[in-house]
Amino acid sequence: MAALLATALPSAAQTAGGTLKISSPAFQSGGMIPAKYSCDADKVNPPLVFSGVPASAKSLALIIDDPDVPKTMIPTGEFVHWIVWDIAPTSKGIAEADKSASTMGLNGTGKPGYYPMCPPDREHRYYFKLYALDKMLNDAKITNKQELLAAMKGHIVAQAELMARYPKKK
Repeated sequence: MAALLATALPSAAQTAGGTLKISSPAFQSGGMIPAKYSCDADKVNPPLVFSGVPASAKSLALIIDDPDVPKTMIPTGEFVHWIVWDIAPTSKGIAEADKSASTMGLNGTGKPGYYPMCPPDREHRYYFKLYALDKMLNDAKITNKQELLAAMKGHIVAQAELMARYPKKK
């Protein structure tokens, strides 16, 4: 399971619900992702913070993808950087450089785990999508984003999104 930031939300925060949110202390929504989290530097995942998890959530799932890949490189025009599921709904987020997540699927290279931002041609947008689910997915056979989305279908109780950008380095 993904490493938790300070392990758990206060119980009142979870029972109160609220609006599901995902953010990062490393960058602002719509802002630039620091090079540390890219193929140009440390190649580690950025820290992520979760809040407003509905009381009905039994697990969380995360998808990070890039919809700006040239279709000449990937026919769908989308590259998956990370998928993680069965995150505890009491989690405050995922720590920077987390390699402990046991429920990770394949990224766009066909390997499990986080793949750093590495635009091949220009500045790209990166979407961090957080889903609150009404069940754990541990019984589902999931290896990629499509299988994760299929397993989540009908079980999403809330979702949030964070978008940030990273440029191609010259």
